[in-house]
Amino acid sequence: MDLEHGKSSDASKKGSWKTALLLSYQSLGVVYGDLSTSPLYVYKSTFAEDIQHSETNEEIFGVLSFVFWTLTLVPLFKYVFVVLRADDNGEGGTFALYSLICRHARVSLLPNRQVADEALSTYKLEHPPEKKSSSRVKMYLEKHKFLQSALLILVLLGTCMVIGDGVLTPAISVFSAVSGLELSMSKEHHQYAVIPITCFILVCLFALQHYGTHRVGFFFAPIVLTWLLCISTLGLYNIIHWNPQVYQALSPYYMFKFLKKTRKSGWMSLGGILLCITGSEAMFADLGHFSYAAIRTAFSFLVYPALILAYMGQAAYLSQHHHTSYQISFYVSVPESVRWPVLIVAILASVVGSQAIISGTFSIINQSQSLGCFPRVKVIHTSDKIHGQIYIPEINWMLMILCIAVTIGFRDTKHMGNASGLAVMTVMLVTTCLTSLVIILCWRKPPILALAFLLFFGSIELLYFSASLTKFREGAWLPILLALILMTIMFVWHYATIKKYEFDLHNKVSLEWLLALGPSLGIARVPGIGLVFTDLTSGIPANFSRFVTNLPAFHRVLVFVCVKSVPVPYVPPAERYLVGRVGPATHRSYRCIVRYGYRDVHQDVDSFETELVAKLADFIRYDWHRNQQTYPCIEDDASHSNESTSDCRLAVIGTVAFSGTPAYETEDSVQPASVSVGFPTVESVTDVIEMEPVGVAQRRVRFAIDDESESDARTDMEVQLQEELEDLLAAKESGTAFILGHSHVRAKQGSSVFKRLAINFGYNFLRRNCRGPDVALKVPPVSLLEVGMVYVV
Repeated sequence: MDLEHGKSSDASKKGSWKTALLLSYQSLGVVYGDLSTSPLYVYKSTFAEDIQHSETNEEIFGVLSFVFWTLTLVPLFKYVFVVLRADDNGEGGTFALYSLICRHARVSLLPNRQVADEALSTYKLEHPPEKKSSSRVKMYLEKHKFLQSALLILVLLGTCMVIGDGVLTPAISVFSAVSGLELSMSKEHHQYAVIPITCFILVCLFALQHYGTHRVGFFFAPIVLTWLLCISTLGLYNIIHWNPQVYQALSPYYMFKFLKKTRKSGWMSLGGILLCITGSEAMFADLGHFSYAAIRTAFSFLVYPALILAYMGQAAYLSQHHHTSYQISFYVSVPESVRWPVLIVAILASVVGSQAIISGTFSIINQSQSLGCFPRVKVIHTSDKIHGQIYIPEINWMLMILCIAVTIGFRDTKHMGNASGLAVMTVMLVTTCLTSLVIILCWRKPPILALAFLLFFGSIELLYFSASLTKFREGAWLPILLALILMTIMFVWHYATIKKYEFDLHNKVSLEWLLALGPSLGIARVPGIGLVFTDLTSGIPANFSRFVTNLPAFHRVLVFVCVKSVPVPYVPPAERYLVGRVGPATHRSYRCIVRYGYRDVHQDVDSFETELVAKLADFIRYDWHRNQQTYPCIEDDASHSNESTSDCRLAVIGTVAFSGTPAYETEDSVQPASVSVGFPTVESVTDVIEMEPVGVAQRRVRFAIDDESESDARTDMEVQLQEELEDLLAAKESGTAFILGHSHVRAKQGSSVFKRLAINFGYNFLRRNCRGPDVALKVPPVSLLEVGMVYVV
């Protein structure tokens, strides 16, 4: 299956039922592990203290009615029919919704936004941009900066709650599965056995993460399938054997009857009922690994019926057993003859469900890091075939410690359920809000439709959310505390990153300064390639001027490299590199912008260096061939007159071959008149004209065609081309130096106490204790040149 571009192969998937069924089967182990294990603890959490199971059965039937309609409305109607369609090139999740909104409205706070990015084939829009009129919601969002900040905070909140769920789900799933031992041993032995066994399983689970889920993924789907068949069979058995009339409880009437009888305690018990939909967000978050049809088929025809039968079976058993010697739990409804096999399958299924949320936590932290919202951490890709399978050592061990602490600290499913419920409902509320914006901005539907979606599903989720908040002192405080800590870290990191970029933008030096450097000023050019890393997409960064000031020499071939993230999941390799000249060809200076999506795998330094030199060689050949037909571009935009005319053109260099007939396209019908350069889908090599800042009028480029064929001039040009390629090859053989800025950030004088604490202590502490840019780029220490920079923000 195509795991990198789920949507690109949708046509073939739809055409083959076998492929669709295979994908549906594979999705069981990755997507539905958490959702399918919820019957282990829903009834136990609901009847913990707030309500009691009486002989009238009104309580158990009311809870069953709530579970049925919650499962029907939220995972089935909301996610399967609406949210799953709001994909970003086949990708799902909180950041997918955010990037989709950012492409349709200028609400992104990420720096380095370029018009050229909109030429990416993955930067597709559901509808063409509006020309004359625009929706009021879009205009309002683009006009008010505080709304853009609020939108980012909302996304970060959802992200933090997903990470919090990554702590709570393994703990409650494994603990609930192991709790089945209470029916097979005395209370004294059970008290001292369940916690150590749970902690041991959690340690093993996290210790195996570095192998990657692809090594044991083959066993995941059969385990979840076996578990679903097991709970559905048990459910059917209990319905037929104990109470065939339990189906009547599916009527919404029992919900009102339940709330009427239990009142406040019934409302508070909703915090346990909502646990039946934990894991629903995984259907959307893991959309990129499968297809919409596969996830919809697996849920609609297997997972949903199995869960309904499981909950109905438990309710049928409990309706005939009002005075059990144990607390209400899943295992009391399991016949004693099959209790041990069910216990083993339940533990395996809970491990699979925990694995899915742990992998999801790694993935969302990697996305946050790509978008500049999380400190740099080590990311290891555990599979060459499955794109999304990653392992983050630091986060893995932190999750393990927190999971064990939660297990030892809470010691029961009630407190764990309260904490997990609040995290789940917060993520779902964030998804509902973002999907409402997608309906207006991306799908161009009437605002009344988005409002109806928001009010209907938002009111359901707010009801459960309010019930969870009442359990603040009984466990719900934990995800709030985790979210506050994580949001503080992420917001401080993002704020300082933006301020550093603005500082670089205002302190960049002119191109004329670079061109003036030479022997007359005592500046020498040394052999080799100098890669100057910067966040700027134009201009000369201040760290390079600091470097030349302190060390009056720079390399014979100079490349200003900007590694940037684009609000798309993937950037095709053929569209990754934007290459252009900085100054005239004789200066041997270039600019290279390397674009990555938020789910792209970053290259290691060896392949990156080799590929970069290859792209430079391709660009040099292309540029000289272009110059045979046209003169260098002359900008009509007076606002950019301070930039050299030779720095105005960047070319998208893809996977092309320049031997023989050129693989790029040339315009045969170009006239000497002024023409506008557009941004079509890039297939090979396409010129793009950079516009900075975004929002200025489109540049006009003037081409003058030389009608006379001068063979001498062309021969001279070929000689110069050969010389430039030889200089590049010689520089590569001499070695490559990576010039990076080593920054220290300090708040301005007169800044507020909060800002001084956040920048001077918080950000600098994170910067010192997290991976530096040299480690993130895997730069060998022998080739590293660091330039100290003090940023005052």
